[in-house]
Amino acid sequence: VIVQGLNAIEGLSCAVPDGAFYAFPNASRLDGNSKRLADHLLNEAGVACLAGTAFGDAGQGFLRFSYANSVENITEGLRRVREALKRYRAPVG
Repeated sequence: VIVQGLNAIEGLSCAVPDGAFYAFPNASRLDGNSKRLADHLLNEAGVACLAGTAFGDAGQGFLRFSYANSVENITEGLRRVREALKRYRAPVG
């Protein structure tokens, strides 16, 4: 549900995770600064995620979402992310 939902959001691409309960979508088309994007999603959508840089420099441009929740809550979170990203414009420079 989460991978399909993330892939349906313009600017995100997500592979199926190998294990655990985390999705790690590439969001670099929206903003190369994953911390700034994660902060936007928390402040504008009420959805918590981690910047990929929490896992090293190679995580820049990625976000990490936990999907240890109900399908209903995941679906609502994805809806909020989609709406918040429609309003998002990465700063230039």
